[in-house]
Amino acid sequence: MKRKHLIISLLLLVAAAAAYTGLSPDQTQLQAADQPKITVMNPAVTSKMADREPLGPRLDNLEGKTIYMVDISWGGPDAARVVFEEMTAWFAQNIPTVKTVIKRKAGMYSQDDPPLWKEIAANGDAAIIGVSG
Repeated sequence: MKRKHLIISLLLLVAAAAAYTGLSPDQTQLQAADQPKITVMNPAVTSKMADREPLGPRLDNLEGKTIYMVDISWGGPDAARVVFEEMTAWFAQNIPTVKTVIKRKAGMYSQDDPPLWKEIAANGDAAIIGVSG
């Protein structure tokens, strides 16, 4: 009995919604056809793997090197900074010739930041890029 009432209620709801628009089904289809089309990306994984880039060569040691620590803003504005500041303090105590530079990447974590990558390539010897917290 409850199922019958539910089905009747749903049918009445659909009928009320159709009446509320004031358009017949044919008019609704014509109106939709006049709207501009949009393109949507399919997030499904393709079978083709992305081209892989090899990692840069390892440094023999860190003495006198500049290490960039890049906050990608994932996890909030202070998630990585706290950990990077601890790492900076560790280097200052254990390998004082290491210079650390903490930078926040522009934009969302998924967006590219070519100016920052150029700066790191020109001025840095290594980079730690990631999240923490």
